[in-house]
Amino acid sequence: MISNLERYKNDLNALIATGDALLNGIKRYAYRSEFDKEVKKQLGEGAEEFLKAVPDFKSEYQAWYSEALSLIRQLLPDRLADFVRHYEKPKSRKSIGFESYRIEDGLQGLEVTRGHEKIVGIDAAIPHFQQQLAILKSVKPRFESSLFDLSQLVQADLFDSELDAAGALLKQRFTRAAGAMAGVVLERHLAQVCSNHAIKVAKKNPGISDLNELLKSAEVIDVPQWRFIQHLGDVRNLCDHSKAVEPTAEQVADLVAGVKKVTKTIF
Repeated sequence: MISNLERYKNDLNALIATGDALLNGIKRYAYRSEFDKEVKKQLGEGAEEFLKAVPDFKSEYQAWYSEALSLIRQLLPDRLADFVRHYEKPKSRKSIGFESYRIEDGLQGLEVTRGHEKIVGIDAAIPHFQQQLAILKSVKPRFESSLFDLSQLVQADLFDSELDAAGALLKQRFTRAAGAMAGVVLERHLAQVCSNHAIKVAKKNPGISDLNELLKSAEVIDVPQWRFIQHLGDVRNLCDHSKAVEPTAEQVADLVAGVKKVTKTIF
């Protein structure tokens, strides 16, 4: 089975390759005629095939941004704010110029003109995307650095194994045991997320509900995520504590799938 470390490496390589292609995409979006002319000059007969492969930046950037954001949040959290800053419009912006223009503006097709002269447009977003791509590429050397903390990736591998074991127990109809095991994984993962965000946990033995409340209060998760985790915690409690009502196989299957989702999307 592929490890989380290898999975992250593979995901990173794929995102970098897509980013390199999108760099051509945003340049073509900004300077289409000049871009196509230069490609035809450089590649001759191969230009048409190359241009067909250039992605449409407006339609494909958002998917790339979302995946890259998730990976950077996990592996390079100290650069997350920088990565987002190159995309989002500054909240304090009072005027739009080359310095304050962002990728978000470009995706909306925003241009500032004076008379018939364009003052600023999508070309101003190119340096921001180049910086985002550079931040993403800076993740790669961390895998080889002795300073890189692999503990969370090792823990993620352990969680995956435990959830696989919970799934196997469920297939053997050990419903309560499967739910209890998945619940332990959820509790430990939420504790790690609290640690990642330097959230102080005052309670000596916090449960899923306690950790969930702390994460919501710190705005690490939103209300829909909080409700989802609360539901998972309720099913876990049914498996652990209530003897009057037997948890169903469907409930526990949802619990195992839900915990897998939380461990892959909330960091």
